[in-house]
Amino acid sequence: MTNTSPVLSVVIPVYNEQDVLPTLFARLYPALDALNTTYEILFVNDGSRDSSVSLLRQQFAARPNETRVVLLQVNFGQHAAILAGFARSRGKYVITLDADLQNPPEEVGKLLHQLEKGHDYVGTWRANRQDIWWRRSASRFVNLIRERATPIKMTDHGCMLRGYARPVIDAINATRENVTFIPALASLYAANPTEIEVKHDERVAGTSKYSLYRLIRLTFDLMTGFSTVPLQAFSLVGLIVSMLSGALMFYLLGRRLILGPEVDGVFTLFAIVFFFLGIALFGIGLLGEYIGRIYLQVRQRPRYIIAAMLENQPSSAADAVDFLERRQIDLRRD
Repeated sequence: MTNTSPVLSVVIPVYNEQDVLPTLFARLYPALDALNTTYEILFVNDGSRDSSVSLLRQQFAARPNETRVVLLQVNFGQHAAILAGFARSRGKYVITLDADLQNPPEEVGKLLHQLEKGHDYVGTWRANRQDIWWRRSASRFVNLIRERATPIKMTDHGCMLRGYARPVIDAINATRENVTFIPALASLYAANPTEIEVKHDERVAGTSKYSLYRLIRLTFDLMTGFSTVPLQAFSLVGLIVSMLSGALMFYLLGRRLILGPEVDGVFTLFAIVFFFLGIALFGIGLLGEYIGRIYLQVRQRPRYIIAAMLENQPSSAADAVDFLERRQIDLRRD
């Protein structure tokens, strides 16, 4: 940060959002202009294959003083894109926002107000969610598991509209985890966090990038990335199962000695064995999650690669033009 740094940085990951970007531009800039503070908007293009890059380039040309565009080499995922935006942000306060307009840009002022009051992290929960029923149900289930298995305390982990003070941003930037969940990190690093309610609208255009599989993956990432409770719980289950298995073995041995060979109950025994095998396989999968995180970490591959940036600095212009030309060639080939 320098004396010319803006007060507010808004980081927005963009992935194949050509249908919604014009509406986002039309609402976002007036909402931030109304705050009467200096700001910058960092759009992080996460390897979009549609016309998103061209639209971002046009918006940069229209508002170069407030707009910066980070162009990632390929698709690295939403959280990697946000981390890239954090690393390039200059504001005293940073607010993240999805491009799909489900969190209205007009709500940014609420978060900025809380940050200016002295809170270093502002979490949010969505009022009257407009998602389909299975997404709401899955989110409630993930929230329940996360509350039981990790020390992370947040009402709604799925809302990306969140605010961060510079010390928390610096701590997140210094974290070298390859797989992480940004709001969870912020809740651990924040000294004076708070949560507020924000509006939630239907998606203006396009489709959600979060599938049921990604929600399940997020659940495992939260459990294995921030707690060893799953391992401890499975150890306890293993101890209980071992004791029950031993008791069952002595019971069957006693029946064998007293009553002789029997064939009744064979299928019940099979069911019990299969149940124990299911528990064992789940435990192997759980161990695999932890080992997989270790594997990703020790490889030390970069979390993202920035191909170019669009900003008011001549040194970045040539790289940005070269990247855009190569991207257009790739799109024509596809």
